[in-house]
Parts: sequence; C-alpha cells; structure tokens
Amino acid sequence: AMMVLEGDADGMISGHSRAYSNVVKPIFEVIGKANNVSKAATAHIMITQRGPLILADTSINIDPNAEELAEITQMTANLGLAFGFDPVLALLSYSNFGSSNHPHAVKVREAVKILHSKNPQLIVDGEIQTDFALNKKLRKSQFPFSTLGGKRVNTLIFPNLEAANITYKLLKELHAAESIGPIMLGLRKAVHVLQLGASVEEMVNMTAVAVIDAQEREKRRKVKMGLSNETD
Repeated sequence: AMMVLEGDADGMISGHSRAYSNVVKPIFEVIGKANNVSKAATAHIMITQRGPLILADTSINIDPNAEELAEITQMTANLGLAFGFDPVLALLSYSNFGSSNHPHAVKVREAVKILHSKNPQLIVDGEIQTDFALNKKLRKSQFPFSTLGGKRVNTLIFPNLEAANITYKLLKELHAAESIGPIMLGLRKAVHVLQLGASVEEMVNMTAVAVIDAQEREKRRKVKMGLSNETD
C-alpha cells in the first residue's frame, strides 16, 4: 500500500490468504478515501446469462443512509463507464415508487431524488422491486413514468449490505455466474481486495480491474493537468 501511495506502483491487489477485514484496514489507514468521498464502497460485476450485471454495495456499508446510497450509486455508475457500460441503474427495495412509507423504502426514494437533482443525465430510478427492475416489459407496462423506460438495467444498487452480499453469492452458487470483485470504489488509488482463497481466474480478473482502474486514473490526471489530447 505504501508503494502505491508513493507512486512506486500504479495499483495493487491483496487478500488471497487473509481475512477481508484484515486486508481492508491497512488500506484505509495508508491510502484512504479519495477527495470528496465520504464513504468508500464495493461492487461486484456478475457475468450472467443475460450479460454483465453490476451489484453494489456488496462488502462494506451495512446500512447506508440516503446521501450515502446516492454516493454509492454515482461511484458505481462511474465504474460502469470505466468498463465501457452505459449505466442504467435501479435502486432496489421491496417497494415500488412510493408504495410503502417505511423508512427502509423512503431512504431509497430519497437517494433517487438526490441523484436526479445532482446528475439529471444519469439513467437511474427507484425505489423498485427486483423483478420490475430486470424485466423491462413488465416495468414499462406497470410504471411507464419511470426514467428507466424500456432500457435494460445493467446495475443494481441495494438498500443494505445484507441484500447485496446475499444476492451476489446466490447468483454465484445457484446460477454459476462468474464473479469479479469486490471492486473497491472511492479510494485514492487503484487498490482492490480479493476474497479469501480466491481462484487463479479470480486473481487474474481482479488484476485486470486494477490495471483498468489505474489507467482511468492516469487519464483523469492528464485531463486535469491539460496534458491529454484527442490522439491519446
């Protein structure tokens, strides 16, 4: 982590032989969060029969509030863009667009309002149940007002850690979906953590993630310094 912080390495992955919490703690202590990020988060890219699906937050934030949920959503959208997605994001709940006023549903609804206000170009909506999020024909027939329209949702944002973690592991075990993650979001450098006992394939995939992350950061640095041009 110190090598990455000092610029002697562009990125790192760790965690194959140590518990997740033991790996993450020194990363936060040495590298820390990026500027203007209040909460770091994680995402998994699941390679499913219907195509890639990004899930967040799968490993860190237990019960994010509306503002934190909005920040996690924006960081996950940025991850999708870095990997060539046009992010279409659904914020999930047991409720659909105000059908419940329980605090668990309200916070998701409030997060969507924050996102629509701060980034009106972002294709995101909720709160919405999973089946409506993933079935665009069903969604369009029942909720034609949704900003998701008839688009295929490729990113799912969960209301809490329990829901996200359980879902990605269900997909992995029951449907043999390939899992890439947890991909760290909101850190100062390109640092990512493997699951304990990760396979060789998972380590290769996470190395590719770290490389892409480091490249995207370098592009942004050049743009900020006015060093980039159209031929880059």
